[in-house]
Amino acid sequence: MTYSIVAKLPETNQIGVAVASRFFACGALVPYITQDTVVASQAFVNPLWGSRSLDLLQRDIPFEKVLSILKEEDRARETRQFHGISKSGEIVQHTGVHCETWAGHIKGENVSVAGNMLTGPEVIEETLNAWHANPNIEFAERLLLAMEAGEAAGGDKRGKQAAAIKIHHGQPYPDLDLRVDDHADPLRELRRLLRVADERYTIFKTALPTTDNFSGMIDRRPLDQAIAEADEERRQKGYVSPSYAT
Repeated sequence: MTYSIVAKLPETNQIGVAVASRFFACGALVPYITQDTVVASQAFVNPLWGSRSLDLLQRDIPFEKVLSILKEEDRARETRQFHGISKSGEIVQHTGVHCETWAGHIKGENVSVAGNMLTGPEVIEETLNAWHANPNIEFAERLLLAMEAGEAAGGDKRGKQAAAIKIHHGQPYPDLDLRVDDHADPLRELRRLLRVADERYTIFKTALPTTDNFSGMIDRRPLDQAIAEADEERRQKGYVSPSYAT
């Protein structure tokens, strides 16, 4: 089950992962990410490949060595699929020979795509092509466009159910963490959530504390003003919120 993209933008210090699958709550088991490292563990998923790899990488063990350790420790390694990008930008990929077809991986500079139980290799190829075709758009949107291209090329051969996007932007907490666990069109639902996030959340997170400013924004009046101005601008444009909130 599943296809995913992991990517890093060194120039903006952003790192992220997006995943989609005909598997309930894939966003709970596949993505593992810190402020400088991202991996996806999938196929006959072993979540410990995710958590253990992050732990080993924090000890500055080379990523290829980390992958060798994981494969050595897991007797079911040929049913696993795994790919990621380390702090140094090293990319590793593994698709076990017993992963359900079609299964495989592909990569580019600072980006990796992998999938299994897909309609064919065109799914990951189009995912990567869409990533490369949109270098100047916002990171989360770029990840989502890539995933949508993979779905349009066939996606998971069993259908659709869940999807997720998770991004860090130089901090130990996520800049964005969205999950759709059970939905007829999960990538479309992720797009709705991104629109809702842009209404207020995107503004609010500019006030959050950082490792360089532990207190963050102390006076919230500028934040409230920015939110009010954005609300008024949308009102004047006739914007209708896709949020389900009252």
